[in-house]
Amino acid sequence: MLHQLQVHREILYKLAALYLEPLGGSFERLFYLASLCDRTSATYKLEALSATFGEPPVNEALARAHEELFEALLELPLAQQELDLRAFLQSRAGVGSGNFEFSEESIRDCMPPDAPAYLKSLFRSNVDALRELLLSRPSRARSGK
Repeated sequence: MLHQLQVHREILYKLAALYLEPLGGSFERLFYLASLCDRTSATYKLEALSATFGEPPVNEALARAHEELFEALLELPLAQQELDLRAFLQSRAGVGSGNFEFSEESIRDCMPPDAPAYLKSLFRSNVDALRELLLSRPSRARSGK
């Protein structure tokens, strides 16, 4: 049991230090973790970590990290979520608040597969509100304010 906890801690440390910390914010990290999930099998894979620690413990750690980040994002005030999402969209090539495209599929895909339905509903609601905010408020960089 102690060995499993140590392995889990090492996986999370490497995940945070090497893969998540360099990213710009919560939305970027959320989409990154979601990209590691195979939706058909609901398993997470990161070859660099799996080669060292094995697939089952990496899957478990990545799934938990995805869920925790998802929940932490939902705990942020909506104004902070707006700033984070705006920065995420502006960092993506060709995507800015002027052509905000956040399909139902991309929203669904960034949520952890095992997240409770009420959290998924809250996330969709928040994204809808953020979409409206981003479309109604021009970027400060673009508006000069």
